[in-house]
Amino acid sequence: MRVVAIFTDTPEMLEHRKQHSQAHFDFLRANQSEILVGGGLRDEDGGAYVGGLWVMEVENMTRAKAIIEQDPYYVPEFRSYQLKVWGKAFDEDVII
Repeated sequence: MRVVAIFTDTPEMLEHRKQHSQAHFDFLRANQSEILVGGGLRDEDGGAYVGGLWVMEVENMTRAKAIIEQDPYYVPEFRSYQLKVWGKAFDEDVII
């Protein structure tokens, strides 16, 4: 199942990001078989991070939630998320 996770951060998340970035990137690498694409979102080029987005390939929504909630960046007071099932237009591999 393809799932998109859309994260929304509070301003307090910026400090948490600074303190836990290496652990977060290590987590993404360790889970790259299920987190296919991930990155931070900003309101403008060069601006502060205000959230993030992942494209995931997971067995089910329960697994998607479990992965997200194990991420060092996930602190419910600082980061919320939405999950959406994503239907990719073409099944061919695309290099981004």
